[in-house]
Amino acid sequence: MALQASPFPNGFVATIHAVGWAFIVPCFWFLDRLIVFFGSIIFFILFLATAPLAFVGFLLWAPLQACRRPFHYHRETPSSSDKETHKGFELVGKASFGFATANLCLLPDSLARFNNLGHTQRRATAIGKHIVQGVCRPHICIFVDSPSSCGTLSPSSSLIPTINSSTYGSTDRPTQPPVAESTSAAVLNSNQNSNQQGRANHRSAPRALLSQGLCQQDTVPWEVSSLFPANVDILCLEEVFDKRAAQKLTRELKPVFGHILYDVGVYGCQPSCSCSSFKFFNSGLFLASRFPVLKAQYHCFPNSRGEDALAAKGLLSVKVLIGKCRNQRKAVGYFNCTHLHAPEGEGEIRCEQLNMVTKWIGEFQHANTQLDEDVVFDVLCGDFNFDNCSPEDTKEQNHCLFEGYRDPCRAGPGKEKPWVVGTLLEQPTLYEEEINTPENLQRTLEREDLRKLYISPPVPAVDSPLVYPDTGQPWIGRRIDYILYRESSISKQCRTEIEEMTFITQLAGLTDHIPVGLRLSVIMDSECADE
Repeated sequence: MALQASPFPNGFVATIHAVGWAFIVPCFWFLDRLIVFFGSIIFFILFLATAPLAFVGFLLWAPLQACRRPFHYHRETPSSSDKETHKGFELVGKASFGFATANLCLLPDSLARFNNLGHTQRRATAIGKHIVQGVCRPHICIFVDSPSSCGTLSPSSSLIPTINSSTYGSTDRPTQPPVAESTSAAVLNSNQNSNQQGRANHRSAPRALLSQGLCQQDTVPWEVSSLFPANVDILCLEEVFDKRAAQKLTRELKPVFGHILYDVGVYGCQPSCSCSSFKFFNSGLFLASRFPVLKAQYHCFPNSRGEDALAAKGLLSVKVLIGKCRNQRKAVGYFNCTHLHAPEGEGEIRCEQLNMVTKWIGEFQHANTQLDEDVVFDVLCGDFNFDNCSPEDTKEQNHCLFEGYRDPCRAGPGKEKPWVVGTLLEQPTLYEEEINTPENLQRTLEREDLRKLYISPPVPAVDSPLVYPDTGQPWIGRRIDYILYRESSISKQCRTEIEEMTFITQLAGLTDHIPVGLRLSVIMDSECADE
């Protein structure tokens, strides 16, 4: 049975909820403005004037959370049914799938500015347009031979109209236009259908990193790209807490991603009818998929603490329909996204949440896997709020989740692969010239000496001095945004290979995280497929 669009059981309840929320919004907005423009007497007066109306709205809104399903579902009717299916397995027995994740910090303006970001609504629209620009581009790569070049440039910036990348943060610092480079470029047209090309689209690493001998130590194809990877199939976003921002993102993304889950999470007293924990914000999770969503389930972490307890952080698991295999069995995939506890020094809480994630994923897949289906991928991604190089995060680095799910960037507990770049930017530097455009940020990430200035450094253990990096090893900043995949839970006749791992700079100036992408090639054994 298809998912229903509304999170409420009927139109009457949905209407009452909408009325209650409409009463709350003016007071909430004036409070947000009051914090942004601290000391403004006008916003203070308007806040007080709308507070009684907000109280009435709260009395209507709060009780209805007990019967609210924990997400909205938007489905865009495709012009052709073929656009929602994947012909790879049915025709050639192999297919390629692209995934991406990004933390967007789309909070109310007053809170986003604590992360040196602001103008949440404008950022949401700009982010949506940037993502669409990247994922809809031709699969083309340009190798720059100029001596001044730092490496491989993402090609499409010269082939697609550029979206205005003005900074929307709290610091209204003008964005410097990118400096035109005189280059002699060789263009490799790899605009092959990624659904049928397997590993043919591997990309080489940036020259600056190749010169350090980093790529030769590992077989994972990877790159730093100024655009989102072409043909992303499923996109997971974190910290989309603001409802209006989520609607703007949906509006921009729906022409490409026909199936979107947003406003994911619970509100009010949790558990219901108790006062143990009141959730002011949803989970912030936002999922956009090209494939139809067959099943979806959300779980809220019960062990949040401090400011994190105000948001309903948790796990969203979905089952998507890919199409059919050669043997006419259904091909399905599982995709999971999460956002773990944030404060440093509280690794025990994150480990407990990882235990829950492992348990909930297993239960979801056990309950929803059918005998007439072949599972072709099982992916887990999100903002884990710990990295694989900080001594402070040792507990999380050794969690058993990594025994099941594979991290392409990880050499072992506490040790990253040498080509990895961090994903958490230093917030005070977000608008400096070296990182305020996608192209500038790309060049910065490709140079170790510059990465040290703008990527958050590892966190030392309590009462222990930080000795980092080890002699002869590259400096790698905090990577807290992950895309993992698991092979033990997919169909036995399927083999998985990594086509590409991507660090994405297209959202420079729009968020304090660096998005990451993963493309997997799944090949079905021909003998098993024909059974």
